[in-house]
Amino acid sequence: MKNDPQINSWKEKWHEIIYEADSRWGRIFDIVLIVAILFSIILVMLESVKELDSKYHNFFNISEWVITILFSIEYVLRIITVKKPKKYIFSFYGIIDLLSTIPKYLSMFIGGAHALVALRALRLLRIFRILKLVRFVGATNTLGKALKASRFKILVFISAVMIICVIIGTIMYLVEGDPSGFTSIPRSIYWAIVTLTTVGYGDIAPQTALGQFLASLVMILGYGIIAIPTGIVGVEMAKEKGPEINLNTNSCQNCSADNHKDDAKFCYKCGEKL
Repeated sequence: MKNDPQINSWKEKWHEIIYEADSRWGRIFDIVLIVAILFSIILVMLESVKELDSKYHNFFNISEWVITILFSIEYVLRIITVKKPKKYIFSFYGIIDLLSTIPKYLSMFIGGAHALVALRALRLLRIFRILKLVRFVGATNTLGKALKASRFKILVFISAVMIICVIIGTIMYLVEGDPSGFTSIPRSIYWAIVTLTTVGYGDIAPQTALGQFLASLVMILGYGIIAIPTGIVGVEMAKEKGPEINLNTNSCQNCSADNHKDDAKFCYKCGEKL
């Protein structure tokens, strides 16, 4: 029964529908999935409005259960239609799919867990594959590579900013002190971070002329600092060559690998026929 051709044929057909967007039914399945995800997120938002929840609680609850059951069936189908289920279960999308399915079940035992249904918004990342917006995926990859290449420069920059905040916070604590709200060095460092990032909550403000002068310098410094990470990442992005854009949405049934080239006949990762 394990190698029954009928079972294998059934799995292959559902694998093509669920994992790929090249076929008509595959696109229909993915579009219906996106609509269901959006509907579910809207339900959670509306349910958080007390006036609406009191009037339509039963409708919200039944609708959410219907969607949860449908997502549960989809999750099971995704597992049984691949040859190596663990590859999917522990993949990025596999974990997201599980997290977006279990909140409603958890809500029966843990109060407030239902709100985690909003995690389903992460599933909307599939829209890039569904609509074949591979240029956006390529741009995302370019940004990811640029961030990875500049991570040490950004880390050094953030460390320098933290040192500056500690120094400024300490100076402001000595200059202003308790009367102005700078009751401790940590609280003064908090003020320095808020001011340097140009947020400026206003809960703490310097009162002395020297303190206000230092605060003005910190604000001006903040505008210059904000631009530095953008420049670092921008330089790295300029170094990156434009990625090769492929429209192939085939997913390997054996190892769940995707992003194959348009003319690929076999999986680049395990050699399985596509």
